Amino acid sequence: MTSPIDVNDYDVEEMVSHDKNSLWHHLKSHTCFENGEQMIVVEGDGLKIKDIRGNEFLDATSGGVWSVMVGYGRESIARAVYEQLKVMPYFAGAYGNIPSIRFAAKLLELLPRLDKVYFSNSGSEANEKAFKMVRLASNIISSRKGKYKILYRDRDYHGTTVATMSAGGQFERKKGFGPFVEGFAEVPHCLCYRCPFDKTYPECNIDCARAVEEVILKEGADSVGGFVVEPITAGGGIIMPVKEYFPIVQDICKKYGVWLIMDEVVCGFGRTGKFWGHDHFDVDPDIVTMAKGLASSYEALSATVVKQEIYDMFLNDPNNPEEQTNFFRDISTYGGCTAPMAAALESTRIIEDECLVENSRKMGVLLLEKLQALTNLPVVGDVRGIGLFSGLELVLDKKDKNPVSEAQMGQLMANILAEKVIVGRTNSSLPGLNTTLYFVPCLTVIEEEIDEIVAAVKKAIEKTFAEYLATAV
Repeated sequence: MTSPIDVNDYDVEEMVSHDKNSLWHHLKSHTCFENGEQMIVVEGDGLKIKDIRGNEFLDATSGGVWSVMVGYGRESIARAVYEQLKVMPYFAGAYGNIPSIRFAAKLLELLPRLDKVYFSNSGSEANEKAFKMVRLASNIISSRKGKYKILYRDRDYHGTTVATMSAGGQFERKKGFGPFVEGFAEVPHCLCYRCPFDKTYPECNIDCARAVEEVILKEGADSVGGFVVEPITAGGGIIMPVKEYFPIVQDICKKYGVWLIMDEVVCGFGRTGKFWGHDHFDVDPDIVTMAKGLASSYEALSATVVKQEIYDMFLNDPNNPEEQTNFFRDISTYGGCTAPMAAALESTRIIEDECLVENSRKMGVLLLEKLQALTNLPVVGDVRGIGLFSGLELVLDKKDKNPVSEAQMGQLMANILAEKVIVGRTNSSLPGLNTTLYFVPCLTVIEEEIDEIVAAVKKAIEKTFAEYLATAV
């Protein structure tokens, strides 16, 4: 009998070789592997990570995709998962298990205006469930007959499956993967810095919100059943709507019987300085989807949470042949895993007990203030965000807002990494506008770490654009 595998017993050069020859990395051009060794992350503690070569970095991306809310190295989460796996690791979600029941109840405490929780394993899947609810209701509920179309917003991102890409507002993420699913329509984004209507707030009539009604009427009000939207646009550039935006949008949705689907995959669990991103606005969504921070990415988990009236639409009469299939005929295999629920319960406890939502608010104010100080640099066009969720958009001309080049952004990212700090950026999403740096650290970040992040970015900007800055002075 062989011994159990020790995943931390490895040969460095063997792992580097296997990484190049065996592993297909996400979101990277294959040419990266021809040109050099890729980072292999082996250890994390707080906001610090260590690579296989022993280099240590300060991570301002919460795991690269903004999801490690409580920081690395939380033994209590690992312990909760271990203890649960010993008792019961899995049974299909058609049945209940204790941690899923407990966490569903906890989520409804945090979302008191919603009533039922459906678990799955990724943000893409959580949004797919919402789309399927819209589609099924349009076929079995007389008052919603034919209301199968779903609106989405330019620059928003809702997932990587074909259906969620159909609802994606980032052209480069979608390019080449079509044809897409029929029945999705785009509405304008709400970034004031690059207003799609060339207007200035507040003398703009909030046209970006009112355009939702125009699209509904263009598509046919009898055919539109849902509008999926991020409360604050994430990967499309960190876009905070103005305060009037969502009340207008909600009134329009109610007028036409359109379910408002709030995608909290990124914004939820304290990222924005409130527990939910939509808490910043006067809005009451019909469906809320979530993932990423749900279990701080110690385990894979997502959820689709709905109002009782939506849940009740799928109550069927099994003895009526015409209604036998009128229930939500859907399953997510990993929605029956117990370990993610245990991780989520413990991660949520940490967020609450350590007041990390408040820390996100306080440190977010500090982060935004320090980033705003960089606007005295000629290439920093706009700084925006809320909580630990900030973006810095780079331009070559502040008046015309001409963006820097992709090559310059690539060099800037390399220069920041050379300072042993990891930040994010708009990545293969918006043609000609992949020029926003992202700052999304774990909710445990402290002031000294924020200073380190901003100092590294300032130094890297000055190095990358040294020639331009010299002539701009």
